[in-house]
Amino acid sequence: MIIDCTEFFVEMPSSVRSQSVTFSNYKHHNTAKGLIAIAPSGAVAFVSDLYAGRCSDKQITNACGILDLLEEGDTIMADKGFDIASDLPHGVRLNIPPFLRNNSCLSVKDETTTRKIASMRVHVERAIARIKTYRILSTVFPLSMAPELNKIWIICAYLTNFMPPLIANVE
Repeated sequence: MIIDCTEFFVEMPSSVRSQSVTFSNYKHHNTAKGLIAIAPSGAVAFVSDLYAGRCSDKQITNACGILDLLEEGDTIMADKGFDIASDLPHGVRLNIPPFLRNNSCLSVKDETTTRKIASMRVHVERAIARIKTYRILSTVFPLSMAPELNKIWIICAYLTNFMPPLIANVE
């Protein structure tokens, strides 16, 4: 699977504590955040519930239940924000771009690996873009609709599986 998280704007809560947990430093707005996993074919295979925007990708991955679905021999591809190797079940491989560590630049091997991963990860970004084409997800959600936002996100994500294939000529 290829995994990534995405965020949706929500109305600013009146409670300072709620404002704090929903504020996303990345989006500079109050958000709800969810995880999506696509199969190698590009089909949406897993959609998490939504979490407060301040949650990290790692926190969501550990809380949403996706790790319970993995079996020995499975591989997860993700970006650097998903430093979850120690959280994976035995025999599940994590494929993320290499970190710079103490070097100022990547080795030729690490650069090649990063390019290969990026060329595959673009498909999960495309899947997220498809989901966000549903206009209902492009607005700032009022807090009064918060319980429905989770349902809307999940339905829109799975509806994209009825669109033409995301990745052509999958063998």
